[in-house]
Amino acid sequence: MTAPRAGGPASPDDRPAEETLDPSDWGAMRALGHRMVDEMVTYLETVRDRPAWQAMPDEVKAGLRAPLPLEPRPAEAVYEDFRRLVLPYPLGNIHPRFWGWVIGTGTPLGALSEMLAATMNPNVGGADHAACHVEAQVLAWCREMLDFPREASGLLVSGGSVANLVGLAVGRNAKAEVDVAQAGLRAAPRRMTLYASSETHNSVKKAVSLLGLGRDALREVPVDGDFRVDLAALRTAIAADRAAGCHPFGVVGNAGTVNTGAIDDLPALADLCRAQNLWFHVDGAFGALAALSPALRERVRGMERADSLAFDLHKWMYMPFEVGCVLVRHPEAHHATFTAPAEYLARAERGTAAGPTWFSEYGMQLSRGFRALKVWMSLKEHGARRYGRLIAQNVAQARHLTERIERTPELELMAPTALNIVCFRFRGEGLDEASLDRLNQEVLLEIQEAGIAVPTSTKLRGRVALRVAIVNHRSRREDFDLLVGEVVARGRRLAQTMAQAGARG
Repeated sequence: MTAPRAGGPASPDDRPAEETLDPSDWGAMRALGHRMVDEMVTYLETVRDRPAWQAMPDEVKAGLRAPLPLEPRPAEAVYEDFRRLVLPYPLGNIHPRFWGWVIGTGTPLGALSEMLAATMNPNVGGADHAACHVEAQVLAWCREMLDFPREASGLLVSGGSVANLVGLAVGRNAKAEVDVAQAGLRAAPRRMTLYASSETHNSVKKAVSLLGLGRDALREVPVDGDFRVDLAALRTAIAADRAAGCHPFGVVGNAGTVNTGAIDDLPALADLCRAQNLWFHVDGAFGALAALSPALRERVRGMERADSLAFDLHKWMYMPFEVGCVLVRHPEAHHATFTAPAEYLARAERGTAAGPTWFSEYGMQLSRGFRALKVWMSLKEHGARRYGRLIAQNVAQARHLTERIERTPELELMAPTALNIVCFRFRGEGLDEASLDRLNQEVLLEIQEAGIAVPTSTKLRGRVALRVAIVNHRSRREDFDLLVGEVVARGRRLAQTMAQAGARG
């Protein structure tokens, strides 16, 4: 063979073989895929047989601190690593007795739709392809479900935190006294201020910081005895800021606070915002979807008047993570906040770069996954009315748990059950408040570590409460009966132990 000329191109025989990431044996990959589907469906089918949560052993954690892989391994071996190191130790939110934070459960078809979306692997930032049209269809359904105007704009996002950020960004720009998108907040003649109850989700605090307003610009308004925003205190705060030379621009209303599920007086907030020319944003992360139940719809009346509305489909519509949504009443203001023309993203009348909506012009992401597919398929599979019935079922379960607590002398309800969140505690005789806090925290940890159930905790008026947030389509009334029994039994034992320790002095 003739040696290649110095400095010249290599001959074809000297070039390395071209590689691909596709399998060399499609039949083996197909068999592995079938096995994965079979085992994951069984995993869902048998979820009630496993603990609600279990701690990861140290040796398993060590297995997840391995060095960077430099050479290939068979796909079957990689899957075995997943089955050994990952699958047995989930957060637990697919379990029927998981009621922690506000985390949804997912569904079998939702999981399979994620595989379909990943196989197609589109970028849903824009262009003329099916995934963009599917998202447009899903947004139209969301507007219809929540009684938002047909002409409103919208965007699917990772969750409620980003949905809040998008809605408040549009509100900031729309109500600013200067072109903030172009000149920035430094050009504003007065400081902009935003108002929300002290029970509002911390993502709003993050949003005001990211939007350059500063966390001090968020006025946290006191709540009433039902944990709803105090309207008189809100009006006073707005008037005081105006008198001090600030520029109030918006109010956040809660359609279900994260702590207790409290729902602010949304019609009154809508009236106030209209009268004072303020942007009305509603954080409806889970509570907004109560509108799907005819029996519950009245509780969230008023949110349809919002300028922007944030909510999650992976919470109370039980879809796989991640998928949240923001709807904006004013599409021009929404588009103006995020559009940034570039030659390499030029639209076309025909071809791939056509298409009616480029979603990248309504949010920060240009690279966007196919979140809409699981929503589209799930709504087609179950229908909006079935979701409404399941949401009403969860509220009925919250009421059942509340009644059990009220009938049990050793338990104490810590807040009104406004929707689907129940906050309560064990109250042992002869224990001071600090001891009760420690006892209830220990009861919580024991129940979690035993794999019985996963409630979480919060503090209400300074006291520890067990918090049960019900966005789980697999839960049954018997699960809540079990929880009550476990809290009482463990509370009694711990109270006795603490009393004996106190007596020994």
